[in-house]
Amino acid sequence: MKKRIVLLVIGFAAVFGFLLATNALAIDKVVIGHPACLSGKYAKAGEQAIGGVKACIDWVNNVYGGVLVAGKRIPLKYKYYDCESKKEGVTSLIERLITVDKVNVVFSAYSSGLTLSGAPVAERYNMVYMDHGGASDRIFQQGFQYIVQTIGPGSKYHVGTLNMFDHFDPKAKKIALAYEDSEFARMTMGGAEKHAKKLGKKIVFMRTYPKGVTDLTPLLSDMKAKKPDIVLGGGHYEDGQLFARQMSDLDINVKGLSLVASATLPAYYKALGGNIAEGVLGPSHWEYGVTFSPEGAMKVGLDWIGPGQDEFVKLFKKALGKDITPDYHAAEAGAQVLAYVKAVENMNSIDQDKVRASLGKLKFMSFYGGWDVDDKTGMQIGHSMVDMQWQKGKRVIVWPLEAATGKLIYPKPKF
Repeated sequence: MKKRIVLLVIGFAAVFGFLLATNALAIDKVVIGHPACLSGKYAKAGEQAIGGVKACIDWVNNVYGGVLVAGKRIPLKYKYYDCESKKEGVTSLIERLITVDKVNVVFSAYSSGLTLSGAPVAERYNMVYMDHGGASDRIFQQGFQYIVQTIGPGSKYHVGTLNMFDHFDPKAKKIALAYEDSEFARMTMGGAEKHAKKLGKKIVFMRTYPKGVTDLTPLLSDMKAKKPDIVLGGGHYEDGQLFARQMSDLDINVKGLSLVASATLPAYYKALGGNIAEGVLGPSHWEYGVTFSPEGAMKVGLDWIGPGQDEFVKLFKKALGKDITPDYHAAEAGAQVLAYVKAVENMNSIDQDKVRASLGKLKFMSFYGGWDVDDKTGMQIGHSMVDMQWQKGKRVIVWPLEAATGKLIYPKPKF
């Protein structure tokens, strides 16, 4: 009887091993699908994201050796199309990527609106949908089961910024909030309002402006009359430029100015010039100079995966064929590749439900920083923001102090 049981156990083990080997042989590539923003209003952030994805795929395939599934190293492939920064482009392309291209995971387009528009399509096909560019908390309040966030939630964007101003100047009490009327920016404004009040600040001005705005003069004139100490606002690249330019035109000088999703882009300073951009701040998920390392991961008990910071920058430039510096749009998109690889390897499978479950339990560190999502909602809870400031044409990390590469210029230089 014992001999028969042993033979049965050996037989089951042999069959299981055969199935694993067969599965590994059947998988010759793992494909990432992406409705990317190659053109339209989000093209600059979209280019950064594509470069970041390509850089980390290069690292996975050529340095790491491929994704380990059932004992076999399998290369990553990248299939992307231009969604033209349009919702209809996102929805149709996600369906094409899933049904025609047979991708194994879908990466979202940039922005909260586009990310949210694609979520129901991915959900319908039970497809893991990884969000590197949609920061709105509302995306994760809809009950979607397959979405997982890499970028931090919008409600937290200006929390650290307010802490920074309170640290350096507790007497700066009057806060003005002026954000784009978009899903992401409204969420950021709500989080800033809540945290400012928690710190004992006074909201002296709070208003949104429409998408595609070409003149902020009426809004900024009203804001000027309230004489704020600190101005927080923005939405995306174009309105962020307009915001600072017209503040300069109206001679609105404040102690601190921080704009989301625009000031952090490398092209921002060049587009505005030093007389306008100097001293402008922006919250960022990653900036060159932030020191995350395998040693640092070990100290806090986290696994490490991926290239170091300098290697990532090198691979990014190679991917785009341009000598441009990656910003956080690139870093978060690249880190998303690494998260997917970790999730697949931890579950030893590319099955959608297994990978989603793995992502919900995953905790690790990369050049981008920490990763940890809420298992139920998929919202990112393990990544912290930094604040950068333009200083003589360079992006300098000024907060938190332990990550700073330079000192905050405060008050902000006058226009």
